[in-house]
Amino acid sequence: MKDKFNNSVGPLANQSNRTSKQALRAVIATLILMLGLQAATQVFALKFQYHPLLGIHVSYIYPPWAIIGWAWHWGDAYPSYFLAASHVGMVVTGVGLLLQMVVIMVVDNSAKASVYMYGSARWANLNDIRLAGLLSRPRKLTERLLGRKPLKCAGVFVGAWQDKRGQTHYLRHSGGEHVLCIAPTGSGKGVGLVIPTLLTWPHSTVITDLKGELWGATTGWRQQRANNKVLRFEPAAQDSVHWNPLDEIRLGTAFEVGDVQNLVNLMVDPDGRGLETHWQKTAHALLVGVMLHALYLAQKTGEKATLQHLDRMLSDPQKALSELWHEMRFNLHRQGSQHDLVSSAAMDMISRPIEEAGSVLSTAKSYLSLYRDPIVAENISQSDFRISDLMNHECPVSLYIVTQPTDKNRLRPLVRILINMIIRLSAQGLTISEGIPKASYKHRLLLMLDEFAALGKLDILQESLAFLRGYGIKCYLICQDITQLKSRENGYGPDESISSNCAVVNAFAPNRIETAEHLSKLTGQTTIVKEQITTSGHRASMLLGNVSRTTHEVQRPLLTPDECMRMQGPVKDDLGMIEIPGDMLVFMAGYPAIYGVQPLYFKDPALLARSRIPPANKSDYLTNRNKSRSSSRFDENQLPEKGIGASSQIDTGHEHSIHKGEKTHVRSSGR
Repeated sequence: MKDKFNNSVGPLANQSNRTSKQALRAVIATLILMLGLQAATQVFALKFQYHPLLGIHVSYIYPPWAIIGWAWHWGDAYPSYFLAASHVGMVVTGVGLLLQMVVIMVVDNSAKASVYMYGSARWANLNDIRLAGLLSRPRKLTERLLGRKPLKCAGVFVGAWQDKRGQTHYLRHSGGEHVLCIAPTGSGKGVGLVIPTLLTWPHSTVITDLKGELWGATTGWRQQRANNKVLRFEPAAQDSVHWNPLDEIRLGTAFEVGDVQNLVNLMVDPDGRGLETHWQKTAHALLVGVMLHALYLAQKTGEKATLQHLDRMLSDPQKALSELWHEMRFNLHRQGSQHDLVSSAAMDMISRPIEEAGSVLSTAKSYLSLYRDPIVAENISQSDFRISDLMNHECPVSLYIVTQPTDKNRLRPLVRILINMIIRLSAQGLTISEGIPKASYKHRLLLMLDEFAALGKLDILQESLAFLRGYGIKCYLICQDITQLKSRENGYGPDESISSNCAVVNAFAPNRIETAEHLSKLTGQTTIVKEQITTSGHRASMLLGNVSRTTHEVQRPLLTPDECMRMQGPVKDDLGMIEIPGDMLVFMAGYPAIYGVQPLYFKDPALLARSRIPPANKSDYLTNRNKSRSSSRFDENQLPEKGIGASSQIDTGHEHSIHKGEKTHVRSSGR
């Protein structure tokens, strides 16, 4: 049989319409034949007054094929009766087939509008949302018979959806795919997405928390009910946990140079624009050598090497720089032999002209100026936790990275270092077992990065999104608009791959037309069937002379950019509190767009009760603080150590299991 080419449009590409139509027509023809047999059977039975010898019946209705058995037994005895019955059957069959043929001709010759001609975009229905995994599916008959409880959809909150009855269902995504949220300032993403997620996500998480609001609303439940260790890393505050980036360097291994280079690269490129100038590149080479030298010296003396130490090594008033270069050049760091990279960094500075060497040195010191702040220096002097604890501690760990608005730009280099190391050091340890890749971790990790575009371009984030899910890491990225993400200067550029690696995209009503156009394109093009009526004759007459109706297909976006910008926003009171949720869009790869509503945690009794649990007063410690201090020459200006840590043991009086209330899935509409 010759294979015909497939020119079906839209969703019809994988559907065999021709085959289904032919099958339907064959079924109808078969039913007509059965109707003819039934008519013949009933006529024959009527002739014999429904004699008991004719067999079983239901209210004198016999099976259609009964006449075949009767003809086998009594055909020779009563030929005239069988002939009369067969005539009735043939008439019924012939009329039925004739009517079917007429209907087929009328249908095939009638003009029909193609709803897929110019696009097949539509809004998702309940079945689409269930197939996408954002709502729990109903139980099958076998599951009901076995008494199995319905599966509840868990995971991060990506929105909500109202059904025809007005009930609001939470849309939650539990897979390993990443989520991108586009939400302007004040749109309600915190109360609608971030806080509900942190009040239900039981695993480890890293949160960028501006002003510390999320700490106050979620740490109580996470620490007391979800059995999480909660850490508050606020570099510019005195009650912060300590974390020293140099403790993550795998010194003495084959990875030490790569670890140091990655760390220094973030220091000399605080905006993520790359090493553009000669001074950045030379300062990078110098800091790599000095950092390795400081780490090996600290290893020998049992002290702690910190970023503040690097600054003081390059600015020590009691020691000439020539002594430092000589010490680095003739180092004996590797079991009595020289470390080539440290020696080459020293020789590089020695061989430079004085003016150029001074410029390189001043450039390198400018990247260390943040760590001259005594509070910041104290908070990075040692480590109360390690990056590996996030996914491999005995309990899940919640790390809140708090930066006040006044210190956000100043602390951005340090926050970039921490996020970079979390991604780089956590995406390790993948093994192959029975042909299936398996990552070795105890807890999944959620990266809840609010305003992540404000951190500048993080190459490792963009490059690793494609494979992080294999290591148990799920990213929830939040930005204000799409232009912030695609900016050439401060973002990832127009060719960014962040959005393409996020399977779920949710968005609130945008403020910029560029974002509205982007969301309009995501919804797709649809086909509208337009009817046009043409009349002729006098308007005042009783009957018009001629009335003709024509239909034709028109293309339009499912949601135009101006409609996108005019989506209903949240209704707020005089104090700025949301009273009525606004609309939002949710896009799931491979499924129709969802026109949803904004979830609000304080409208849900279960989530509100969790948020009212008193927050943690102090951070937990995951490691014992090192009581040994660095040399007095480097620590004469450091702040005294304060007892800011809480016990690492969670109160055993609280419940340790994750409570999932029934009301967190479906609630009555508040609109």
